Amino acid sequence: MLHVDKATFLRHSAGMAKPALGRGLGALLGGSPSVGQPAPVFTPQIPAAGPEPDFSERVQRVPLNRIQASSLQPRKDFPEESLRELADSIREQGIVQPLIVRERNGQFELIAGERRWRAAQLLQLPEVPIITREADDRTVLEWALIENLQRENLNAIEEAQGYAQLAEQFQLTQEEIALKVGKSRAAVANATRLLKLPAAVLDYVREGRLSVGHAKVILGLEDDTHRKLAAERVIKDGLNVRQTEGLVTKWLARPAPKATTPETIAPPAGDPHVARLEDKLREKFGTKVHLRYAQGRGAVEIAFFSDDDLERILQLLDVRAD
Repeated sequence: MLHVDKATFLRHSAGMAKPALGRGLGALLGGSPSVGQPAPVFTPQIPAAGPEPDFSERVQRVPLNRIQASSLQPRKDFPEESLRELADSIREQGIVQPLIVRERNGQFELIAGERRWRAAQLLQLPEVPIITREADDRTVLEWALIENLQRENLNAIEEAQGYAQLAEQFQLTQEEIALKVGKSRAAVANATRLLKLPAAVLDYVREGRLSVGHAKVILGLEDDTHRKLAAERVIKDGLNVRQTEGLVTKWLARPAPKATTPETIAPPAGDPHVARLEDKLREKFGTKVHLRYAQGRGAVEIAFFSDDDLERILQLLDVRAD
């Protein structure tokens, strides 16, 4: 257990509020004018946040088959039902926001607006409105992440993979990624940590069968076999996050977990205010946290399960091991 005194806890908990995204969609879309479909009359539309729109940008209509998807798009899941609903709206109202693209080898590659592009394909539209931007690969990925994060389109795994791509392909630090997408460094660190889970467990999170809170607790187990067994157990028995913590603690205390043996793990009783603080700390540190509190005094215990886990927690506390 890592013990943190009250003064350290208060100093770090004061900064727990999640910052708003630092860059509005206006930074990506540039306040692009709206476009009617099929009529060629374009009506300007000012975005809810961001810089003043630049109406000098040229909107043009191009054949749909000249546009291709981007390999840098972090979003991979496009539910068919949602696309059909969007297609119905486009059939009635037209595409009211141009697609953002860049020129690539005589074609146009999407930067933003892939759902509209896919819906237009369902409708077999001959052409769509676009605005062309100049952007390198890193900028395209950043813009795509910002657009999807602000519209809450990404699942937790897609978000984590986007951060990992910025780190691995473009050598950005977690601090730089956090600044660019308007997240805290802790949020970026906790998100990318999910990618250590085995593929089957990542699929459970992606499908919504397992929550991010469950996944973070399961990461405390030492190997992928036990992590997969724990995930299956959580889904089968409908365990909540606190019950999952109890399950993981028991499994760590014995050599081999038996996933088929039923266990009842009751959440500890206590002050609901303390429990809420524990939940917030658990979310921040991505591990089991126990808060002891009585009459203004107490201690915080932060669990870690490997040297890498300890190093990650120390980084979140801005404490250097040397």
